Amino acid sequence: MIAFVKGKLAHKDPTHVIIDVNGIGYYIHISLNTFSQIKDQEACQLHTYLHVREDAQTLFGFGEIEEKTLFLHLISVSGIGPSTGLVMLSSLSANEITSAIINEDVPVIQSVKGIGSKTAQRAILELKDKLRKEGFEPSDSKLSVSSSNTIKQEALSALLTLGINKNVAQKSIESILNKSEGSINLETLIKKALQNS
Repeated sequence: MIAFVKGKLAHKDPTHVIIDVNGIGYYIHISLNTFSQIKDQEACQLHTYLHVREDAQTLFGFGEIEEKTLFLHLISVSGIGPSTGLVMLSSLSANEITSAIINEDVPVIQSVKGIGSKTAQRAILELKDKLRKEGFEPSDSKLSVSSSNTIKQEALSALLTLGINKNVAQKSIESILNKSEGSINLETLIKKALQNS
């Protein structure tokens, strides 16, 4: 088990990073929350989870140990795999997921792509008491405004990586950009597009 990876950020993307550790590049899938924490850094340490299947070994990374813990809780629920867990942590903040589970707010959990009514109810049933016992507390995360001209392309790339249909993703991005007054940052754009897809 790889508990964490610490090194130089060789590549950053809203859905993954490549961390150079003494000349070896680790490809690590991340959530938008983690991306917003590390996007301005040259080096970082991510708490990791190694998912092993017959055909693949996939590394998932998190900027905070609390996010990793919540991820592990989510994937313990039948019907929520690592990819869906990462989409959940990209669509909603850890705070929103925790609040929705504790308050039994099925529609909020169901708003995530790939989560149906039964899976949302199962997540609440299985995790509500666990999260309360562990004292999961909400935390505020501040997002900076992005002025990048490539925001549309980066958002589209991230949505395609997360399994959203290209036409649906493009329409969603255009719709959100038209409705948003002033500038919108990359993380917010992707989160809204995930909720609309």
